[in-house]
Amino acid sequence: MVDLKATPYNLSDEDIAWVEETIANMSDEEKIGQLFVNMGAERTEEYLTGVLKDYHIGAVRYNPGKAEEVYDQNYILQTKSKIPLLIAANTEAGGNGACTDGTYVGFKVKIAATNDEKYAYEMGRVSGVEAAAIGCNWSFAPIVDIMRNWRNPIISNRSFSSDPDKVLSMSLAYMRGIQESGILPAAKHFPGDGIDERDQHLSASVNSYSCEEWDATFGKVYKGLIDAGLPSIMAGHIMQPAYQRHFNPACTTDDLLPATLSKELITDLLRGKLGFNGLVVTDASHMVGMTGAMKRSDLLPTAIAAGCDLFLFFNDPDEDFNWMLQGYKNGVITEDRLKDALRRILGLKARLKLHTTPRENILPPRAEAMAKIGLPENTKLAAEVTDKAITLVKHKQEGVLPLSVAKNKRVLVVPVSGPPNPISGAFGGGGEKKAPWEVVADKLTQRGYEVTLHESMIEKLSTMSKEEQAEAVKAIYAGKAPIASVTDNYDLVLLISKIDGMMQPTERVFWGSTKGTVDIPWYVFELPTVFVSVASPYGLADVPQVKTYINTYDDREFTLEALLDKLEGKSEFVGVSPVDAFCGFEDTKI
Repeated sequence: MVDLKATPYNLSDEDIAWVEETIANMSDEEKIGQLFVNMGAERTEEYLTGVLKDYHIGAVRYNPGKAEEVYDQNYILQTKSKIPLLIAANTEAGGNGACTDGTYVGFKVKIAATNDEKYAYEMGRVSGVEAAAIGCNWSFAPIVDIMRNWRNPIISNRSFSSDPDKVLSMSLAYMRGIQESGILPAAKHFPGDGIDERDQHLSASVNSYSCEEWDATFGKVYKGLIDAGLPSIMAGHIMQPAYQRHFNPACTTDDLLPATLSKELITDLLRGKLGFNGLVVTDASHMVGMTGAMKRSDLLPTAIAAGCDLFLFFNDPDEDFNWMLQGYKNGVITEDRLKDALRRILGLKARLKLHTTPRENILPPRAEAMAKIGLPENTKLAAEVTDKAITLVKHKQEGVLPLSVAKNKRVLVVPVSGPPNPISGAFGGGGEKKAPWEVVADKLTQRGYEVTLHESMIEKLSTMSKEEQAEAVKAIYAGKAPIASVTDNYDLVLLISKIDGMMQPTERVFWGSTKGTVDIPWYVFELPTVFVSVASPYGLADVPQVKTYINTYDDREFTLEALLDKLEGKSEFVGVSPVDAFCGFEDTKI
């Protein structure tokens, strides 16, 4: 059972009295409502007050929006709710996770590539300043997964490292930074992603480490964070068979459950063995890693019974609320477990002093808040991180670098992408932003190079009839072209790869209808060839033959500008890959 006088709550007797009195005065419906984190569908006052009235929610994680919109939403929520709310942002890469006009600092793998904890702290600090300004008090970050499987498509650039010590040190620095603004971090995704190659959004996912392996890696990270006062943890829909069987020797394969539904993993391992006294929230309840485990009417109360305190997102609010209430009434959620969850939820609210702060003062004054978004001293951090992070992973071509107009006047820029991914496009700013290969081509032209931007066969085929497409593809496989058609026309081939596997089973190159064309770098011994990955740090697995390979970790315009400066020798490559960019293969190192 929770100890509200101990870390991470550290409550006074008066604070604890508020927690207990509040619980005692709640109806059953209000108690059940506190267990839910709502994802708002609208920002209107009518909608927001309706959710508060009908479902008595305990917390919110909202859809992204401009700072002013989010501020107004959060002001309504905190001034209209009967009990003040935990309001979460998703500040995985900076303040842009709290509001769309917030400050991006860098994906976690990029931060770690600087090899300097200072930038993890700064990412946390900036996230905290901007999230707190618009009324957030909780964040679903840092991600503390350990990236040990290059085929994992969901955390490939969202994990700090494959090294648990680096993950821990970077996560501790982030935690220090974000807590300076009173934001409570929630480390995720317990018991740890990065071992399986599957995405818990799309399927079951398993952390297959033995108990001893887990203790030395994920256990080390979580124990270090807990000892440092971590207030909350997000449980992932990830199985950990070794520890479930350790605590339940009778457990069979059919009994295995994701952590969000497993008493052995949440109550016995996390709370018992690791001594975690804080709050546990489930990951999003729409993910197949959870929904594929049992009926929804069962998984709602089972998650709370297992030891989770907050349930992330309604599906249908009426259904979910009633199923959770029924789970309490029929004893799946015991009275003790419900009160323990409520004490943890209200305990964090009391730690934040939400119970003693006048509701209209929970958020800072509006003008003061807006002045903290996008401060120049914070926005410059992303460029500083970029300069220190861009990584020359492999370079085995003598005399190729640095590039120059005199030596490499004629440049062929070749796009390399993954399968079409509308999810990635939806969260990446839509279609207005230029593709990274277009930006690079434009910038090279401005620097005096003669640039040809390759048009892939897929693009050409898209304008043809089915009959024309069939003939064109046949021609590729039947046709031959002299090597001189490449070597006589170009002094350099620069391949720019953007592969984003968000909510797709794989994060790999999509070559399309290609044989002998320049899409695949078959010509690495024929002329200077440089391959740059601007997203996944694991692109080398699909082009092991390239002799010069670079990871930039994102495709922001300032990143691509810095890349070209480094290619031309105007600044040095100093980034250190925090993951195995060679993907465990020997041939990638040749």
